[in-house]
Amino acid sequence: MELPAVTDDLDRAAHDLDEYGLCLVSGALAGVDLDEVHGRLYAAADDDLASGARQTFAMDNPADGSNTRVWNLLNRGWCFVQLAEHPAAMQLLRGLLGWPLQLSNISANITGPGGGEMVFHADQLYMPQPWRGPQGANVLWMADDFTEANGATRVVPGSHRWNRTPGPDDMGIDTVPLEAPAGTMCVMEGRVWHRTGNNVTADQRRGGIFAWYTIPIYRTQENWFLSLDPIVAQNASDTMLELLGYKAAGLGLVNGRSPR
Repeated sequence: MELPAVTDDLDRAAHDLDEYGLCLVSGALAGVDLDEVHGRLYAAADDDLASGARQTFAMDNPADGSNTRVWNLLNRGWCFVQLAEHPAAMQLLRGLLGWPLQLSNISANITGPGGGEMVFHADQLYMPQPWRGPQGANVLWMADDFTEANGATRVVPGSHRWNRTPGPDDMGIDTVPLEAPAGTMCVMEGRVWHRTGNNVTADQRRGGIFAWYTIPIYRTQENWFLSLDPIVAQNASDTMLELLGYKAAGLGLVNGRSPR
């Protein structure tokens, strides 16, 4: 069991996505862009902690107080809007899922020292089984280096071919850590089995940004029409408006037309 190599060739990445169920794209964020994403992510997490808005997630270990979730990143900085429609991500997602697509959610998971594992799962677990191909895909942006020691996401390459979510008898299956440097983008289709790893470091936090996209027949995890800052919607590109459902093609029409 092994991961595909990190690559800057999007054709190679598309091949890896088909073969392994995931691909790793190098240097998708670099320099100032990475610094801004990292800084804004941790500032948002610290703000949530200070205000009492810090939240966990249903699939986290309830006894684990080190994992932090930051929700609705579109409202936390324009850099996250840019991530959600990153050209390399859009190219790979269009090849995998077609178009139109919808952005179901974009949030972050920061695991701290001593952080435990998440429940083993596949992201499209709420979709009818057995699956007939991918119904969605996650784009993971690594705000920090992902290492086995600091809780890198653990995956089962090739598990997308099994077309089901893991069951009780699958909990002991071998996994591999998704290790790659900060700034790497991972596209992982919705059938791949995975979980957050154990953070065994004494002083490292590991931040990952997860943008979950689906084909448009599913309800979005985030209700953008209630939660999105109007300023974001007013300044969004046409692609972003389509991802959010503010522009529509076929589904979500108003009197037979796109609402915008």
